[in-house]
Amino acid sequence: MSANNPEIAKGASVVIVGGGVTGLSAAFWLAQAGVDVIVIEKGIVGWEASGRNGGGCSHHHSPLFAEEQRLWPLMDELLGYPTEFRPDRIRIALNEKQLTLYSRAVANARGQGFQVDELDPQQVRELVPLAGDNVYAGHYYRFGGHANPHRTVQAYAWAVQNRGGRVLQHTVVTGFRQEGSKVVAVETDHGTFGCDHLVLAAGPQTARLSAMLGVDIPTRVARAEMIVTEPLPLMPIGGIDGNGLYGRQTLRGNLAYGGGPHEWLDAEELPGGQRPSSPLMQSIAKRVAELLPKSAHAKVIRSWAGLIENTPDGRPIIDRAPTLDNCTVATLSGVGFGLSPASGRAIQQLVMDGECSFADISGFRLSRFRDLEPDWDALQGWLPLTLAS
Repeated sequence: MSANNPEIAKGASVVIVGGGVTGLSAAFWLAQAGVDVIVIEKGIVGWEASGRNGGGCSHHHSPLFAEEQRLWPLMDELLGYPTEFRPDRIRIALNEKQLTLYSRAVANARGQGFQVDELDPQQVRELVPLAGDNVYAGHYYRFGGHANPHRTVQAYAWAVQNRGGRVLQHTVVTGFRQEGSKVVAVETDHGTFGCDHLVLAAGPQTARLSAMLGVDIPTRVARAEMIVTEPLPLMPIGGIDGNGLYGRQTLRGNLAYGGGPHEWLDAEELPGGQRPSSPLMQSIAKRVAELLPKSAHAKVIRSWAGLIENTPDGRPIIDRAPTLDNCTVATLSGVGFGLSPASGRAIQQLVMDGECSFADISGFRLSRFRDLEPDWDALQGWLPLTLAS
């Protein structure tokens, strides 16, 4: 560690900026490997989308999928704290169009060796008591599952600390110190922390922070909505998707669901503090009632809103920064929670070994955006209303 200067002697071998699920998972795997690590978080761990999502653990489209599936059933034991992970999921189609769309995911999963059972409407209603007569068909994914985002984030943070790592909350990064092509320290409002390696995993703030180091990461920020109902009778399987929704039933019986559409925000004016949900939650509530008609009477008792960073192609970036010798960047583009056991391990290997041994993550390289159109966000309609109008 670069700590000859007493001012920066309180650093660590690896400093991770970002206390969301990705940064905390990377810190866990690094600490597990005996690396001295600090996580620096501007607010409370998991305050953005890491603690405000549907808790799904089924990302069959990712090269990290196999490792994700291997690790999730082991995480409670590995971390030493409960994540409330529950296996399996059911996806319900309400019409032929939805069935055709969902069948693509089925083919993808089966192609990787995972079992998916086809369900007729009656079988769906037997497995999902809150479903109604409007079921067209369904699929039983005998993989994946869901976990409690809040529990999981806290489990990661405690596990890091139990292994000698440090988690600094309410600590705002204000800049970096460089010596040639290396980052030697992270400057914050609570002092300067020296490092041998820097990991940027700051969610919607990643692009802004990386720009301070001359690294361009193309992302746009959206606010994701979630609603929570009053408790309902527990279903045999808590992970139920469909009708453009993602979510789960909690162990108390609440339905926690989201699914857009997202509200695009100006990255230069990201709001701070708690974010009240927008009228978009009405669309989510309506679709939950359509997906699970026997829950339509349930009151919505809470709503959440968390910020998600999105890359132009919707896939993560996990890569060494091209112009720096000791910096790894990670932005998961809205799928960070479910992939966290595997993505954190991939980041740990990038930091320590320079490559990931268990999956081909070359598709996550930053260089794929080398020829990106300068107005790519406008072309995709990803502009705040104030800029789009």
